[in-house]
Amino acid sequence: MDLNALKQKLDTLQQKTPTGGEKRDYTLTFWRPTVGKQQIRIVPSAFNSKNPFTELKFYYGITNKVMLSPLNYGEKDPIALFAKKLREEYTKENYLLAKKLDAKTRVFVPVVVRGEEDKGVRLWQFGKLIYEELLSLAVDEEIGDYTDISSGRDLTIETVGPESTGTQYNKSSVRVRLKQTPLSEDATLVEKWTKEQPDPNGEFKRFTFDEMKAALEKWLSPEDAADEGDIISEPSEDFDDKPSSKFSLDTSKAKETKSDKFDSLFDDDSKNKVDDLPF
Repeated sequence: MDLNALKQKLDTLQQKTPTGGEKRDYTLTFWRPTVGKQQIRIVPSAFNSKNPFTELKFYYGITNKVMLSPLNYGEKDPIALFAKKLREEYTKENYLLAKKLDAKTRVFVPVVVRGEEDKGVRLWQFGKLIYEELLSLAVDEEIGDYTDISSGRDLTIETVGPESTGTQYNKSSVRVRLKQTPLSEDATLVEKWTKEQPDPNGEFKRFTFDEMKAALEKWLSPEDAADEGDIISEPSEDFDDKPSSKFSLDTSKAKETKSDKFDSLFDDDSKNKVDDLPF
């Protein structure tokens, strides 16, 4: 018997919510660097032999849950369509609102963490800065394909905490190890790791068009009218920063509200053809 596999299954079954439902242990699927140095190996993707990286777009702050954009799976996205309409009727307020509604890109890659091989392949997610580092290493002719199962290279991930970054977040950097090594000396493990992987495209709930529309309408028209006001400027969010779930409102100015913008953009047939409307 595979005792490690049985132990993981037992741990999963024993994790219950107070109401008796199962509580998912995301550490079995996702890996996050901790402060210090960790050695990992990026594994060739079981779902795309040419590219181990998967880019996905998410919305943060529309609801209390992260929402996967339908654009990721080739369907219409009402939030993206609304943001597009805002930019077409250009004003400063519309531009700022559209910017807040833009989906944020996160990148996922399958990894094996050295010293934690018993946990199998997990997904590491990151933003622009780490992505650029990894791509730069991949195109460096002196390094080559570091995911190669026979002659690839491990990576050292060094992470510093908030006391070093001056923010509330950790920050990681990547360094490639000089020695070329196989993914594993155990051919059985190599086969398992290259085939048994979590699929980034299947790990997140797919919201319907109507669900996305309803979430947007609720965000635009909060129940408490006192919470609604004019969008004001905030620093632009870097690709690699942890997306913020908050948005700034200036309630001291009696200007057009967000819900007014929604109604005026999508209910005015004199400006927009019905066929072009997302709702």
